[in-house]
Amino acid sequence: QTQSGGIIFLLASFVIAAILKTAQGSSTSALIITSSIVGPLATAAGFHTDISLALLVAAIGAGGMSVSHSNDSYFWVVSQFSGFSLKQAYASITLLTAIQGIIALLTVIILY
Repeated sequence: QTQSGGIIFLLASFVIAAILKTAQGSSTSALIITSSIVGPLATAAGFHTDISLALLVAAIGAGGMSVSHSNDSYFWVVSQFSGFSLKQAYASITLLTAIQGIIALLTVIILY
């Protein structure tokens, strides 16, 4: 297993979780579905140690917390309690959750 192969697997796991989260709005569902998809492949991808598996979980979590928008209850809770208009919420919450996910992924890759 090469270092770059592991990074690609982390990136793929992040992307799957992020796509699922963005498409249907539930972080919990995105995490469970992504884990079900990549879990059986983890050992073959070279994720054997506790630390590498923890980093894989963190990459999936980073994807699952990315891109919160109008089909996500978190988006509405934060926007309504903050008093944001819909335009302000999209400009701030959606953008910041995307940045949050990317920074979390970069941190995972650095630690890997």
